Parts: sequence; C-alpha cells; structure tokens
Amino acid sequence: MDSKYSVDAITAARSLQVFTFIYTSMATFWTYDYACSMREEGIFLLYSSWNRVKMLYVATRYVPFLLFSVHLYLNFVPNETSNMCQFINNICSTFSLISSVCSECFFILRTYALWNNDKVVLAAMLSTFAAVIVGSMVALFTATATAPFETSAIPGITGCYQSSGSARLFVPFLLLFGLELMLISLTLTCAIRNWRTNNSSLYVVILKHNVLYYACGLFFSTVNVLTSLLLDYAYSGMFQDFQFIIHAILATRMHLHLWHADYNRDCNASDLISLSQLVLAPHIESA
Repeated sequence: MDSKYSVDAITAARSLQVFTFIYTSMATFWTYDYACSMREEGIFLLYSSWNRVKMLYVATRYVPFLLFSVHLYLNFVPNETSNMCQFINNICSTFSLISSVCSECFFILRTYALWNNDKVVLAAMLSTFAAVIVGSMVALFTATATAPFETSAIPGITGCYQSSGSARLFVPFLLLFGLELMLISLTLTCAIRNWRTNNSSLYVVILKHNVLYYACGLFFSTVNVLTSLLLDYAYSGMFQDFQFIIHAILATRMHLHLWHADYNRDCNASDLISLSQLVLAPHIESA
C-alpha cells in the first residue's frame, strides 16, 4: 500500500481485507456444507411432517443465507456512506440474532427432553434465555446506534467498520457464554445422575451432541469476548458471525443425524415418549 497513507489508514484497510476474506470463507464453507447435506435434507423436508421443530429447522438452516447475502453486499460494494453502513449492519445484526436464537432453541429443547420434561428446568432455561436475548438486543443496537462507521481512505478497499464503541459488543457473547455454561451444566448433571440407569443409544447421542455444541459455544464466546475487548478496527468483529454460523451448522447437522437414525433397535418405549417431539423420526411420527 502507498506510503502516503497513514499507519492508521493502512491498518484499517488490512483489517477490512481480513474481515472480507473470513466472511467469504464462511460463505463458501456454508455453501459446501449445504451441498454435502442436500440429499439428507431433501428427504427430511419431503417426508417429515410440518411442526414447530421442522419450522425451527428451516429458520436455522436458511436465515444464514440472508445474512451472507446482505453482509457480502456490505463487504464488496464500494463507496458506502456511514449511515448506509449502519443501516445494513443493523440488518445483519438482526439476522445474526435470529440465527443464534433458533440454534439455541434446538438445544434448550434437547436439554428439556433429557430432564424428562421437567417444568422447573424449562422455566429456568427460558427465563435465562429471554434475559440473554433482551440484553443482547440492547447491547447490539445501542452500540451500533452511537458508534460511527467508517470506510477505508485507500481506494479499492471496500467494506466499513466501527471506529469506536465496538468494545461494547462483547456483552452479547458474555451473556451467551453464561447461558451455555448453564446448559452444559444441566446436561452434565443429567448425565451423571442417569449414567447407570439409562444406556440407550438415543440418550447417549443427545448427550454427546449437547456437550459438543456447548463446548464449541463456550470456546467461540470466549474468543469473541477477547477480540471485542482487545482488537480494533474490523478485527474486533471478525469471528462474531463465524460463531453463529458454526452454531447453525451444528444444530441442523445434529438434527438431521437424529432424524435419520433408526432407533427401533436401540430405543425403548420410554425414550420414544420423552424425546418424540424433539427427534421426530419417521417411526415416531407414525406412532
């Protein structure tokens, strides 16, 4: 880059290039994952009955396409004004929040099923989840409403970033960390209580899925809290949507795996009753 530009301008431009590269890579990975699972997903969409869980799956699966479309436009279209950047960023934040909420709902339902539909556990999870959603919305939209967006002063560098105030964006990920820490604690508590009495294949699969999902969530939440607080320019937000995309892929992939699994040989009747609304496998739906 030309030496006539300041160090600050060059650093900002490089951060935008890195951010665009990461986002393009995410879109490519998401498209590849969709292509790989197209057959399994087609069978699921064609043969499963329409219900709340299936609608949740559709939202979790396809909202990221909207997120990618809008954000890639922001990344590649040049000469955006600060107001336009703020407007498009708010749209992206809305899609990100919807995607995250849908993904978390899958695993709240699974944790509820693991606890044999315990209403107290459900009330605790939903109240915490509602507090996380409200707190995240307040943090997201107040940060973007007051912090100015800037574009690169170097020609040919597209995209924009928050020049200040982005440090406050750690709050949603800190809240998400707390939620997932609670959910993984509930899952592990359930596993410890029932490890001798429940050895069914379905139960073990649900436990493994939950632990893997929450472990990934805790890891990426920690990364995003640290990057929001410690990094500047576009670097501070480069992994934020990456976390939501990983959550969506894990949630939909794990649900497809459960739906396609054959539990007739391994699951007893009590498993089918307690988890029927979550798994929605063909033999369960016809029961």
